[in-house]
Amino acid sequence: MSAIRDIRIVGLECSVPDDQAYGMARGLTSRRGGGLVLLETEDGVTGIGEAWGPVGLTSAYLAMVKQYFVGTSVFAQRGVQQHVYAKHYHFGSQGALVALFSGIDIAAHDAMGKLLGRPVCDLIGGRQRDRVPVYGSGGYFTLDADQGAALERQLEAVKGRGLRAFKIKIGRDPADDEARVRLTRRVLGDDIMLAVDSNGNYTLDQALESMRRIAPFNIGWYEEPLAPQDWQGYQRLRKRSPMPIATGEALYETFDFRRLVDTGCADVLQPDLALCGGLSVARFVGELALSAHLRVSPHVWGTAVGLAAAVHWVASLPAYPHAVNDPTPTLVEYDTGLNPLRDHLLQSPLLAVDGFIAVPTGPGLGIQLDEKMIERFAVR
Repeated sequence: MSAIRDIRIVGLECSVPDDQAYGMARGLTSRRGGGLVLLETEDGVTGIGEAWGPVGLTSAYLAMVKQYFVGTSVFAQRGVQQHVYAKHYHFGSQGALVALFSGIDIAAHDAMGKLLGRPVCDLIGGRQRDRVPVYGSGGYFTLDADQGAALERQLEAVKGRGLRAFKIKIGRDPADDEARVRLTRRVLGDDIMLAVDSNGNYTLDQALESMRRIAPFNIGWYEEPLAPQDWQGYQRLRKRSPMPIATGEALYETFDFRRLVDTGCADVLQPDLALCGGLSVARFVGELALSAHLRVSPHVWGTAVGLAAAVHWVASLPAYPHAVNDPTPTLVEYDTGLNPLRDHLLQSPLLAVDGFIAVPTGPGLGIQLDEKMIERFAVR
């Protein structure tokens, strides 16, 4: 047994000038951040994970639950989590507690891989592919007075990068959605898979109007048309939607995803591994989707550590029900916005080349942190 000796969190944050803020229909941001979870074993191995959200919240939860993890096997940490859920059930299974467990779970898998000398993808299903396809995630709203010109600049910047799929932000108004989609098709062409994301900013009637307006432009999926908690709305919308519905980035643990599938709310499940419960929950979501003949695509909008975890998860997924011809391969989200925590946190960054990221082959996540960058971006 390799016991856990310590767990700690390093808060990371970077920012862009306020006048360069970017984001979604619900609002813009000039800051990016996350929690770097470092899990140390008694063997001297350190596993690396990522916990979504403000580090002050996850650190407070860590102070409460670390006692349950220290001294237990790193291979059994998922059971420790479930013990905490059961004993402290009044805290629920959402929010910062689950984000913390996500980071611990990813770090534990990294440590297990290092102890066994195997990549994480080999531990969670086996390497099914040596590189995973990505979709560019951008087309953000900005502070510019001319949003059309701002969108066009973003689109022109990604042309020629070999991306086969791209997602833009919509959700401010159905008529504006149509204009943004039309512009994107004009700049990027008709061959690219185009997805849209309203970040849950619509009610059912508004989402339907938006869908009717953009349906002629061949939309790959419509992401978060409704608020995450609108379960009945998603059920009703999916029955009437002219395009696939994707959601899940704001859902937690196995319970939320079980409900999402059982109630027939979505076509594409989008767990965020730094928020939903880590690789353990992602494995459950993958099996759940497979059994229900649904697709998955992990949400990634944090640091390079969460991106690495998502890459390993997708690398482990079978192509079922397809054999050799998969018309819609599972895509990893690759944010094209300005984010030093993605680009500079690792000694060897995970780069999208011709629409693919190579799956790391080293033990664990196969990544090495750049300590100078950690020091630079650490929250003090």
